[in-house]
Amino acid sequence: MGIKNPAEKSVSLTDLSAFLADYFETPRYAPDEQGGIFRSSTRPVRRLGLALEPTAHLNTWAVENALDALWIHRPWKLDLESLPPDLGILFHHLPFDEHLTLGYNPPLATALQLTAPEPIGYKQAPDRPPRAIGMLGNVTEHDFERWCQTVTDVVGGVESIQAGRAARIGRMAVVGAMNTALVEEAAQRGATLYVTGQYRPSASEAVRQTGISVLAVGHRRSEEWGLRALAQMLGNQWPGLQVVL
Repeated sequence: MGIKNPAEKSVSLTDLSAFLADYFETPRYAPDEQGGIFRSSTRPVRRLGLALEPTAHLNTWAVENALDALWIHRPWKLDLESLPPDLGILFHHLPFDEHLTLGYNPPLATALQLTAPEPIGYKQAPDRPPRAIGMLGNVTEHDFERWCQTVTDVVGGVESIQAGRAARIGRMAVVGAMNTALVEEAAQRGATLYVTGQYRPSASEAVRQTGISVLAVGHRRSEEWGLRALAQMLGNQWPGLQVVL
């Protein structure tokens, strides 16, 4: 990574970009999906803000928190002229979704105590290596109601609950998409619980046929979990860096 001293109190925007490009495996994505530096700055970064999207009060928030740089998930409607001119800006959209929400997400696997996660489901950009869009593995066996509460506690809530046939859950799939093929594959590989962002009615027949249980936590909620995980990860990498959500 070329980061010489993680304990330094400030870090450069290019160091942050390089670290995140490595973590998010951005070379696996098409060039227009990779993210990275949205606006360059040579300002040392001691205080980094994290946001999902622009808001009407983003400039006030940035100034009041004395931010040196901003990472944003969806920068598309960002008004650069309203922000301090030397505020460096980074962004990652799809790589963040696939790595820190409901995709192949080791920090979430740890939080759910999902052991030895295996990839499930793949996407691939032209001339790029495939990317796993979900994970599947064993979990401590509990009844479905207990797992509903556990997922609620970890992620912060659940929007849709569909109980399946299994009385006990000991194997789980966490996938950032839901369709017939993914539900069937998860069930064939022994999962009795499918955790995703949004329940897709087009997959309901596969859910009925396989008897798998489904918890849909909501895409926004999974992004908020990912934002907190990103803050912790960056704080661990650079203990002197102050990260503001």
